[in-house]
Amino acid sequence: MALLSYLISGLGLGSVYAIIALGYTMVYGIAKMLNFAHGDVIMIGAYAAFFAMTRFGLPVLLSVLLSMVVCTVLGVVIERLAYKPLRQASNLSVLITAIGVSYLLQNGAQLLWSSSTKVFPSILAGGSLQLFGGKLSVSWLSILTILVCIAVMVCLTLFVNKTLTGKAMRACAEDKGAALLMGINVDRIISITFAIGSGLAAIAAVLFCAAYPSVYPTLGSMPGIKAFTAAVFGGIGSIPGAFLGGLLLGIIETLAKAYISTQLADAIVFAVLIIVLLIKPSGLLGRKISEKV
Repeated sequence: MALLSYLISGLGLGSVYAIIALGYTMVYGIAKMLNFAHGDVIMIGAYAAFFAMTRFGLPVLLSVLLSMVVCTVLGVVIERLAYKPLRQASNLSVLITAIGVSYLLQNGAQLLWSSSTKVFPSILAGGSLQLFGGKLSVSWLSILTILVCIAVMVCLTLFVNKTLTGKAMRACAEDKGAALLMGINVDRIISITFAIGSGLAAIAAVLFCAAYPSVYPTLGSMPGIKAFTAAVFGGIGSIPGAFLGGLLLGIIETLAKAYISTQLADAIVFAVLIIVLLIKPSGLLGRKISEKV
């Protein structure tokens, strides 16, 4: 039963990574850029939800919605001001800009709210689900996180596959030049992609802070890096790959902490990533794309 308990906990943690990884993989799949400021959007979402619940006394659901609005607007503003002018620039220029935006958000948060850690309020009543006569205990937060991740994945898949905007996103992912010739507003589609990814970051922020109840300016660094790892693990650019990579990463991290060492867990996670990329460089569900030079 202990192994099953660890697996469920790993799925809960991996679900948070998967939701964050969807933001990375969507932006890369369409804009072909790595938005390393995505982790700091998570931090802003956590602060927005924290103040909505503590200062304004809003219920959890309204706080999450407010956090999503804040992060969505922030994502669009970042894309318009920092990334859109570099649409034709080199990948290195975009990468340096993303790192600069990340430091800007971190230091801005520190100036506004100080570097002190704030305790995130509980979003669920305590307790857990008891199964098999009490031999297996599953926290309600893990169940909620897994269900939210599945709902997000289903809604996003339906949106991408069934709507006109989703089809335009897939067209831009295949060939932005051809999509532009077909009358698709590529800039608008990229902005929508940033908006969706940033909105999902707000959901992940609340779930992550519910599990680890603290808020501080560098909050998004670790889950952001691990979610990026999950996106690469599953195949960056692939939505199902981000989902699978996040879940597997959460399970590997949880099992490593339980059976090997809490101090070596992160090293084990990245070692597994290196092994996977050595065997399959495109990731588990990624596509190998040939480029003419």
